[in-house]
Amino acid sequence: MANNFGFVRVAAAVPRLSLADCERNVEVVKQQIDEAVEQGVEVICFPELTVTGYTCADLFFLQQLQQNALRALKEICDYTRGKPIIVIVGGPLAWDNNLYNCALVMTDGDVVGVVPKVNLPNTAEFYEKRWFTSGRQELNTIELWNGEVPFGRDLLFLTRNWSFGIELCEDLWSPLPPSTQLAIQGAEIIFNLSSSNCLTGKHQFRRQMISQQSSRVHCGYVYTSSGVGESTTDVVFAGSTYIAENGKIIGEGERFQRDSFMLIQEIDVQRLRTDRQRNTNFTDEKTNLYRKVYVAPMEVEQDIDPVHRHFRRNPFLPPIAEREEYCEDILNIQKAALARRWEHTHVQTIVIGISGGLDSTLALLVAVLTADMLGYNRKQILGVTMPGFGTSNRTYQNAIRLMELLGISLHEISIKDAVIQHFQDIDHNIENHDITYENAQARERTQILMDLANKYSGLVLGTGDMSELALGWATYNGDHMSMYGVNAGIPKTLVKYIVEYLAQYEFADEIGQILMDVVGTPVSPELLPTDKEGNIAQKTEDKVGPYELHDFFLYYFLRYGFTKEKIQYMAQQAFGESYSEREIEHWLGVFMRRFFSQQYKRSCLPDGPKVVAVSLSPRGDWRMPSDVNVIA
Repeated sequence: MANNFGFVRVAAAVPRLSLADCERNVEVVKQQIDEAVEQGVEVICFPELTVTGYTCADLFFLQQLQQNALRALKEICDYTRGKPIIVIVGGPLAWDNNLYNCALVMTDGDVVGVVPKVNLPNTAEFYEKRWFTSGRQELNTIELWNGEVPFGRDLLFLTRNWSFGIELCEDLWSPLPPSTQLAIQGAEIIFNLSSSNCLTGKHQFRRQMISQQSSRVHCGYVYTSSGVGESTTDVVFAGSTYIAENGKIIGEGERFQRDSFMLIQEIDVQRLRTDRQRNTNFTDEKTNLYRKVYVAPMEVEQDIDPVHRHFRRNPFLPPIAEREEYCEDILNIQKAALARRWEHTHVQTIVIGISGGLDSTLALLVAVLTADMLGYNRKQILGVTMPGFGTSNRTYQNAIRLMELLGISLHEISIKDAVIQHFQDIDHNIENHDITYENAQARERTQILMDLANKYSGLVLGTGDMSELALGWATYNGDHMSMYGVNAGIPKTLVKYIVEYLAQYEFADEIGQILMDVVGTPVSPELLPTDKEGNIAQKTEDKVGPYELHDFFLYYFLRYGFTKEKIQYMAQQAFGESYSEREIEHWLGVFMRRFFSQQYKRSCLPDGPKVVAVSLSPRGDWRMPSDVNVIA
């Protein structure tokens, strides 16, 4: 797993503790190291004061316990020899008449660095200042069994492919956690050895704090805390474990377990690097005051294991629990954007082409909701349906009935005669259903909308979504063009999700039924003739591929700049049950070719609001030459 597309497999371990019994604790630690090695873990982190336990109190002053702890740490270190893993373990270390609460970094039989705890709690429950000295003072090395070892809070550990730093428990709770500077100096993953007690409500607060810290400094964060075996004289320890990545908890262990356990997960350092590259504050704050410690565990030949992480098939969609808030946010953004443009331009009419498909339906609903918000008459919205050679009865009836029920102005204009005349003018055979046949219809519809906007002092509201813009699935200066693109920041899978939400929660009865039928209608531009039964014959996803795949590709390509190989690997993990490896590879190739070749359409996009984390606006998020070769 040393270089698995940037995924680093880590483990937060909680051993079943025998308080002050270093010999027994060593055996448990060894067992967990073996288990971690078997599962391809690159780094295993144990709780604070692993070999003694945290609640020894004044027993820490006993020379015998200090000597036992040192022997235990050496035994664990020796045990790492020949094993392809980095072990971070906690213990008390006496040096120069001081006792330090330390984290030791071990690999292949050596201690490569020691990080002391800096912020010692001084509370009713924990009075560490009674026993330990803060690591804040200047001390560059410490003498251990393998000689002088780097010692201090200023250690930055570098492996072959990524970097990490360490803080201990209270350090995270301080006003300026060491992990902040460690991350700024280059640490991509922070390991926290902790012994945080359990109180009502503290679990949620601690979880939130870890999530926020990982977001603030764009890092991975591995947290493990003492569990069963600690003294319960006054407090209880639950064995809390969390693994976070840039603000999101990607792994969380069950608390109050009665035996040793491990939480294993992968952290994507390539993802973290993308966010740091975009946040130049990291570079601005960098210094050369931190010492670099190189860590090189023994390498072994092994196949790349499938990652433990679950990749959501629809990264643009929220979890079900957040659905209402998420959709309301999106709709509020769209309404606020359109309201501002409507008021600023002083137009009397919003003109929309209504096809009975997903995109135009969402644009129509947004226009209606915006009119209601502004106190405008819905009749100021002019919905225009323009049946052509490929219009199906299903979409036509849905378009007409939806406009009627919403109470907007309705206009029907068939484009057939105008397009036939145009074919005659340019000497095009109407039986030749090529790109000219299709695009002539799209441009005729756009011309009608633009001219109606002129006639009725209106603004043409664009309906195209971000997925279509990414693939260039739009007729240049046809449906590609409008006066404001209200859906331009929303991918296709999310358009479907929002319309379904509106059907269930905002519009009832017949309107809701029509919306659900729109959701179930195959995506199509309806530019080719229908089949003999009058059903849609031209299905977009048969031509360009499944939108759920393309939105997955789009998210990780645009948001993180991942390589084609990594995106394919992740897609296989997410969609392996639905698509073969060959299918995913094929459609990813289609996505890459179309994305690079169609930039010229995106370079002249109308204005439109950014809605999700990424956007294709040439004025904001995405600036790209139109004549660049495919980078893959």
